[in-house]
Amino acid sequence: MNETFAKLSELNNIALNYGKELVLALALLVFGLIAAGYLKKYSHILLSKIIPKPSLVATITSVLYVLFILFLVVAVLKLAGIDPLVIRRMLLMVTLSVIALIVLFRPYIPTLPFKVGNIIKTSDFLGKVEATTFLNTRIKTFDGKTVFIPNSKILNDYVINYHFTPHRRVAIEVGVKYDQDIMKAKQILETLFIEDPRILPTPRPAVNIKGWEQGAVILWARGWADNAKAFMTKCELKEKVTLRFQNEGIIMAFTRRDLHLFHQNPLPDFEKEEDLT
Repeated sequence: MNETFAKLSELNNIALNYGKELVLALALLVFGLIAAGYLKKYSHILLSKIIPKPSLVATITSVLYVLFILFLVVAVLKLAGIDPLVIRRMLLMVTLSVIALIVLFRPYIPTLPFKVGNIIKTSDFLGKVEATTFLNTRIKTFDGKTVFIPNSKILNDYVINYHFTPHRRVAIEVGVKYDQDIMKAKQILETLFIEDPRILPTPRPAVNIKGWEQGAVILWARGWADNAKAFMTKCELKEKVTLRFQNEGIIMAFTRRDLHLFHQNPLPDFEKEEDLT
């Protein structure tokens, strides 16, 4: 009983001597964490209007958030009455521990093969990476869906990163009937690729016969464009090819199969057979 009474007396003395400071420190911590959330949100919105790169905006926002949390922790500890020397030692110890962990374990930590702002395709999803965390990646697809994919699934599946290289090949296959002017069709395709300002002059656009199919000669036209322009360039070139072929009288063909039935003997006259029976 005496020991329990002594502990209660000690807690009572601590509450009387440091109760006000502890309450203020706790209040500062709560409001500081709320303010940190707003700081991260609105700084991201403000920086997005100034800096065009989403990955750089995310990095700056994260750094500001971490620095604010550190200053908040220091202020709370000081307000709680902890010796500033102890605070500095704690921060130094934590900093050195984090650096040591990063240096030792960084080579063994798997990294995602993309950054925020990249356009990727993984599994059945194609879209723009909006954010990444330790657990999942948020992708905005081109039809407006927001998809959260676990990083473990991404690391175990294929990933196509359309920003990993600066340029991308734009290829179009066109089927032309055998009785058409093949050389004229090739010249039209090559001209359309060269005239398009989004197609790079080097390597030079080329058109070749890729193969023969039933009812069609397959022409293969290709060139190179910037990643961001490749998709729309391909779509608009297909439209230009269709319209130019129509204007020039080049008939496009598609693979098809016709079925013809021939009878060597005439079909029996079923009505006469019924009369005989």
